[in-house]
Amino acid sequence: MELGIYSFGELVANPDGGSATSIHERFDQVIELAKLADAGGLDAISLGEHHRADFSMSAPEIVLAAMASVTKRLRLASGVTVISSQDPVRVFEQFATLDHVSNGRAEIIVGRGAFTESFPLFGYDLADYDALFDEKLRLLLEIRDHPVVSWNGRFRSALENVEISPRPLQDPLPIWVGIGGTPASAVRAGILGLPMMMGFFAGPEQFVSRVDLYQRAGAQAGHDPAALRLGVSGHMYVGKTSQKARDDFYPYYSRYFQQGGASFAANGFPREAYDAWIAGGLPVGSPQQVIDAIMRRVELLGIDRFMGQIDVGNLPWSMTRESLELYMTEVAPVVRRETADARQA
Repeated sequence: MELGIYSFGELVANPDGGSATSIHERFDQVIELAKLADAGGLDAISLGEHHRADFSMSAPEIVLAAMASVTKRLRLASGVTVISSQDPVRVFEQFATLDHVSNGRAEIIVGRGAFTESFPLFGYDLADYDALFDEKLRLLLEIRDHPVVSWNGRFRSALENVEISPRPLQDPLPIWVGIGGTPASAVRAGILGLPMMMGFFAGPEQFVSRVDLYQRAGAQAGHDPAALRLGVSGHMYVGKTSQKARDDFYPYYSRYFQQGGASFAANGFPREAYDAWIAGGLPVGSPQQVIDAIMRRVELLGIDRFMGQIDVGNLPWSMTRESLELYMTEVAPVVRRETADARQA
């Protein structure tokens, strides 16, 4: 069982101090997170791509390269690369380069993105939302699998016997598909035989049918079931006790949704809804509660990687550090032991 963390590098304005107030400070924090996670034995870190003033990372691959220089074993992934509005040739070149400077630890998690600001920014039509993703993902896979590529599609200039370099250190370079619940996305990941990362906040029950679609599509396409890896990502906060964790995290979580423009949080995230999310499986609480939430995902979905967003909403750095420490020392060992025991059984 692989356990990791991820960050979007938010710059949510928290009124009571302690949170990062500049992009420079935020970059320092996320690089420090990688150092701590590497030293603490976690398996992976991923960084999300956004093109908004309230997020710091429009070029996560550059921050991942900085992380490569201060870590030794941590796998370094995007989460997600919005491939629809990027050039797959350039994406491959960047991550192949990252793979070398990290000594073979790079991964790409591609997705369509929760926000759409990159489409007009880079000159794409939102009406082509799904077609862009499908074509560009297939081109990225073609480049990964063949050093010389010929390609003709709708959304970029043709390639005719073009050599794409550098080639990555890993063969093949890991490429995951990140989904937010769309059934067609799960089917596509299965048909292509790619690992699937599922992003959600509360309970995993809603994704049981998506996993079934993914696995059936993969089997029908002739892929080895062992290659159909599954992961889950989502918000997380670990505190020393259940009630203290809930109370400490709530103001920042509420502010995160309010500033992000969530319709249900125009005046702040209602406390009763927040408590209901936790009851339904949001990994917020004591170490044991977070263990239970992760193991519920393992049992229902058969995942072999969990990624927790450790600094949701630009938490004060002291809270992020404490949550990460509890995750590494009290949550991770138990989850690894229980999943190992289940495999042996």
